[in-house]
Amino acid sequence: MSQLPTATIEGKTIEFPVIVGTENEKAIDIAKLRQQTGYITYDDGFKNTGSCQSSITYIDGDLGILRYRGYPIEQLCAHSNFLEVAYLIYYGELPTPAQLAEYRGRVMSKTFLHEDVRHHFNTLPHNTHPMAILSSMLNAISFYTPHLTTSEYNPELALEAATTLIGITQTIAAYTYRRAQGKPINYPNPDFDYAENFLHMMFSDPYRPYAMNEHAVRAMDLILVLHADHEQNCSTSTVRMIGSSKANLFASVSGGVN
Repeated sequence: MSQLPTATIEGKTIEFPVIVGTENEKAIDIAKLRQQTGYITYDDGFKNTGSCQSSITYIDGDLGILRYRGYPIEQLCAHSNFLEVAYLIYYGELPTPAQLAEYRGRVMSKTFLHEDVRHHFNTLPHNTHPMAILSSMLNAISFYTPHLTTSEYNPELALEAATTLIGITQTIAAYTYRRAQGKPINYPNPDFDYAENFLHMMFSDPYRPYAMNEHAVRAMDLILVLHADHEQNCSTSTVRMIGSSKANLFASVSGGVN
């Protein structure tokens, strides 16, 4: 058995547990350092600090490695679509066809914005940055879903909030683009798949519905798969930090968007 890391502070020697990650990375657990010694650690910019334990994503940019729940990104891009990957990230395993159909129906049912939310768009300058609009609109969604803003954790409500975010974000993005172009807003079509629906809302016109191009649909789906999760980057860390105060998911993600 290997010896545990130790530190001697003011004559007192402390042993630290070692945590081994999913890819055999090793971390020294200093969670009880202050309790045992009165000292804390200082890591400017979190250059060498792991803020949580997670089995969702492993990324090594230098080696070009990205895995979701242990699956290589190359495999997921070749054989899965975005909603399959979203299901995998949330549940930890790929869905069966029946599970995927149920999950797809749940997400697509959340793509419709409350009609009153559309009026919020009209209060914003036309040259507002799209990410600022997305942040504002995500906060606005919480006005119309008060049952999802409870500070107490509930697994069923957490799932509903997550699927609402996945469903509604593409609608907000498409509405933002259409308004900037001076074009009428397109309603979502739950009969389309996720990427198809987004392209429809972006590019359909009253006089000419968007003709689905299989290459464009596939490219959009791949973009969504590649960006489905990015470990502990700045935005993800921000969402977790805000959420740790028991802020609701919409407020937390709104902060991450910024």
